[in-house]
Amino acid sequence: DFYRRRCIELKHGRVAMLACTGYIVQEFVRFPGFLSPSSSIKFADIPNGLAAVEKVPAVGWFQYTVFCGICDLWLCHQVPSNPPGKLTTRLFGEGITNYEYGSIGLPGYLGGKPVDDPELKKKKLNAELANGRLAMMAIIGMFY
Repeated sequence: DFYRRRCIELKHGRVAMLACTGYIVQEFVRFPGFLSPSSSIKFADIPNGLAAVEKVPAVGWFQYTVFCGICDLWLCHQVPSNPPGKLTTRLFGEGITNYEYGSIGLPGYLGGKPVDDPELKKKKLNAELANGRLAMMAIIGMFY
């Protein structure tokens, strides 16, 4: 069904945009200190890209998996009655913390204003789709 596929495309595009940003930032910025003090692994010792998979301890991958699961299942929930990409949270209930996001992703309580002009909104949503598609291809290219 088209609605489900569009929701998945948006989610994968957003994750790919974050992944591309993280991949590039890792080339220039490293956290100081230890990733795993008990194993004496420093952040500076972790290589970029797929080579990092072997260096990060299994407990770190477990934490990463739990965090992604919490985000996917509770913090970023797609309600079928909402348009694709308009996410809510299941964590505290439907009406308590569900707020509108503004034009650059800022929630309303931080000053984000929703885009009211339908033409501008359509243009921005199409740009998000196109950038997400590009990022999905780019992150695969960065892997190799």
